[in-house]
Amino acid sequence: MTAPQSDEMQLRAGLVRVMKKMAASGLNRGTSGNASVRFGDGILVTPSGIVPDLLDEDSIVEVAADGTTSPGAKRPSSEWRMHQRILEKRPDMNAVVHCHSRHATILACSHKPIAAIHYMVGVTGGTEVPVAPYEVFGTSELADTVVASLDGRLACLMANHGQIALGRNLDHAYALAEEVEEQAAVYYGTLLIGEPHILSDDQMAEIFNQFRGYGQKR
Repeated sequence: MTAPQSDEMQLRAGLVRVMKKMAASGLNRGTSGNASVRFGDGILVTPSGIVPDLLDEDSIVEVAADGTTSPGAKRPSSEWRMHQRILEKRPDMNAVVHCHSRHATILACSHKPIAAIHYMVGVTGGTEVPVAPYEVFGTSELADTVVASLDGRLACLMANHGQIALGRNLDHAYALAEEVEEQAAVYYGTLLIGEPHILSDDQMAEIFNQFRGYGQKR
């Protein structure tokens, strides 16, 4: 029993750390945004309406596969359904980060996907970062549109809302959210200048081939 309890506390601490890191880096502000990790058949997710400075391990909420929580637990993030369905759909991923980073949200509010303005767009798994159609936050409909828009990718924008990224673990998901914001800022800047030059599908195919041999493999 000791090892599983230790693992759970590490996951809870990781969620607290990521939420505080998002606030400190400017990826998120106030009580917006949320994060989750796979935990057994369910998830551990950040609570609703608590600023990162006030979060601790006990604030994190376990949501079972059937959507229930333990008696006395805090209310989970309003987006828990979205987190749960993403992780159900993607057994290869274990963490989800959602935030309202500025440039990604600007593009999301304009319903503009992040085009292949830079090769690093490819780290999200596609030739663009798509925009999930608008649905009210916290609803099953929003969860459905986000899952459909991800479609094998690791990130998407959410119309009139923000961005979401998933990863093998929390650090991976957070790093992707940072990269999505960076690419959103670059694309936003080129749109202001008025001369974005988009990489072609053939050029992006070369990038994906290069990515296969990039970085450390063990």
